[in-house]
Amino acid sequence: MDTRLQPYQEKMEKAFEHLSNDYKTIRAGRANPHVLDKLKVDYYGTATPIQQVGNITVPEARIIQIAPWEKGLIKEIEKAIMASDIGITPSNDGHIIRLVFPELTEDRRKELVKEVKKKGEDAKVAIRNIRRDGNDAFKKLAKSEVSEDEIKQLEENLQKVTDKFVKEIDQLVEEKSKEILTV
Repeated sequence: MDTRLQPYQEKMEKAFEHLSNDYKTIRAGRANPHVLDKLKVDYYGTATPIQQVGNITVPEARIIQIAPWEKGLIKEIEKAIMASDIGITPSNDGHIIRLVFPELTEDRRKELVKEVKKKGEDAKVAIRNIRRDGNDAFKKLAKSEVSEDEIKQLEENLQKVTDKFVKEIDQLVEEKSKEILTV
C-alpha cells in the first residue's frame, strides 16, 4: 500500500474501533460486563476503573456480580453505578454487588436499534470526512512533483479503503441491531 494512504487508513481504523467499542457498552437484554467499562470508582482519592477494584462476573444471563477486593469499596462502587447512565439499581449483601438487568421492552429495543443506527451513521460520516481530508491533501500534492495520474490512483485507492470501512460499519450495525432485537 502507498505510504501516503496509510495515515488515512489508520484514522479510519480508529473510527471503526471506536464504534465497535461503543457498541459493547450498549446492553442488549443480556448482562454484558462491558457496560461497566466507562465507570470509575473513587479509590483513595483516585478515579479508578471498576475492573481494577473488584472481580466482575456474569453468573446468569441477566446478572452481573461485582466482588470488591476491599469491603469498604462497596458503597463507592454503588455510588458510581447510581451516578452512571446504566439505569440499573445495584443491590448488595455486604460482600457482593449484584446488577439485575430487566428484560428489555419492545419499545426500548427499538430505541436502542435507532441509537445503534445513529452511531453507525456518525461513524460513516467520520470515515467520509477522513476521505475528504485525504483527497484535499492529494490535490495539494498535484501542485508539486506528483502527476495527475498518480493523484487519480491515490484517490481511487482511498475510495476503496473508504468503501471497505463503510461496508464493515454497515455489517456491525446489522449485527448489533439483530442482537438487540433477539428476545
